[in-house]
Amino acid sequence: MKNQRHQKILELIHTYPIERQEDLLTRLRESGFEVTQATVSRDIRQLRLVKAATGDGHYRYTTPAGQQGQGERPSRFETIFGESAINIESAGHIVMVKCHSGMASAACEVFDLVTWEDVVGSLAGENTFIILMRSEEAANRLVVELTKYVK
Repeated sequence: MKNQRHQKILELIHTYPIERQEDLLTRLRESGFEVTQATVSRDIRQLRLVKAATGDGHYRYTTPAGQQGQGERPSRFETIFGESAINIESAGHIVMVKCHSGMASAACEVFDLVTWEDVVGSLAGENTFIILMRSEEAANRLVVELTKYVK
């Protein structure tokens, strides 16, 4: 059921300009899925959906880089993080993101706007920011995920 719901969510966000969780909840219910707000919120987190600008001043849910359909614009996260980050490494529970000078704060800010699994918190300097993870394995997974966005 969860896989079917996730597939439906992906179909809905590519078909309709869904701006809010409430809109997604309504569309899912109209499609026959009995879901709660908490379930929709969890699904958004698990699918790692992000909000991207549509060009007319609105935002809509979309999939992260590497999962985009043709014609979609990169999200704010993809643009800012991708242009800021230079290198990503982990040491134990900590992930370190090296950025162009003066860009770490912006990269950390857009990182914090996305819900990531097992993140405890982050701290930015001028050209580096660190992310404290719950485990070394989670840190290694995050390095792999974030590296996809580095240009």
